[in-house]
Amino acid sequence: MTSSDIQPYIEGVLKHNRRMISKTITLIESTLPAHKKTARRVVDQLLPYTGKAIRLGITGVPGAGKSTFIEALGMVLLEQRYSVAVLAVDPTSIRSGGSILADKTRMEKLSVEKNAFIRPSPSGGTLGGVASKTREAMLVCEAAGFDVVIVETLGSGQSEVAVSSMVDFFLLLMISGAGDEIQGMKKGVLELVDAIAVNKADGDNIQNARFAKKQCETALHFSTPSSPNWSPPVRTCSALNVTGIHEIWDTVLQHREKMSSTGELAMKREKQALDWMWFLVKEGLLEWFYKSPSVKTIMPQLEKAVEEGTITPTAAADRLICFLEDT
Repeated sequence: MTSSDIQPYIEGVLKHNRRMISKTITLIESTLPAHKKTARRVVDQLLPYTGKAIRLGITGVPGAGKSTFIEALGMVLLEQRYSVAVLAVDPTSIRSGGSILADKTRMEKLSVEKNAFIRPSPSGGTLGGVASKTREAMLVCEAAGFDVVIVETLGSGQSEVAVSSMVDFFLLLMISGAGDEIQGMKKGVLELVDAIAVNKADGDNIQNARFAKKQCETALHFSTPSSPNWSPPVRTCSALNVTGIHEIWDTVLQHREKMSSTGELAMKREKQALDWMWFLVKEGLLEWFYKSPSVKTIMPQLEKAVEEGTITPTAAADRLICFLEDT
């Protein structure tokens, strides 16, 4: 593909053409070698126009109401004249490889707003639920001029680590009366968050929400915050009644002001870019490994030997690596 061929993508994104934004993200998500090469060139051209958006990551326990919360937050942001892009990482269909969930079935109000853009992306089983191309998709949304880019993840496995490594502010969504979940929460996840929001604080659940808030505050007290300049607060909200949403957004803005004034935001983004580069190196090496003709030749024999117990997994792995070094 020549320079003139990638221009429609670049111009379309910069002109905020929704169809071309979608097409560009589709190109980025493609696994075809030719598309990967083209996508890299497109993202390189768009890079100078990125970096101005507020990057917000949201994860949460099952049933916390992430989609309802994001829609409520998105509508509040639109009222305040922000434009919003949502990258919702969906489970991957085993048969088609595409997203199981769809934006219009989960965020009906937000999806029809002209200053909002919602893109479900298949997780592909990578990074514990975060699509491997989410970072590039985020850059496309920034180049398109969106003020706020929200990355929603499934909240499973390594997805929290992946999301926190590509956003400015990482929000953990809990539910009122979630004592068991708080007790079972890994300390590592608490050390990643910039704030916790206890959702569904409405009706008869308000008292439970206050109790859950105290539990979260206690748990945070025994964890090391992600920044020496910021202590993660705990807020309560009701996405259904749109209460407490404005306060959570104010928290995001306060965090941004603090991180910007201390220079930590710029340093954080620099580190994130380097971390992402090395992740892509590892991903590329793994792909190259499995595509190697030498590996394809010897792997079935070694797998069978490991299954039969005639060789240890460690010895088999060493033999594969040494076999590659000798070829």
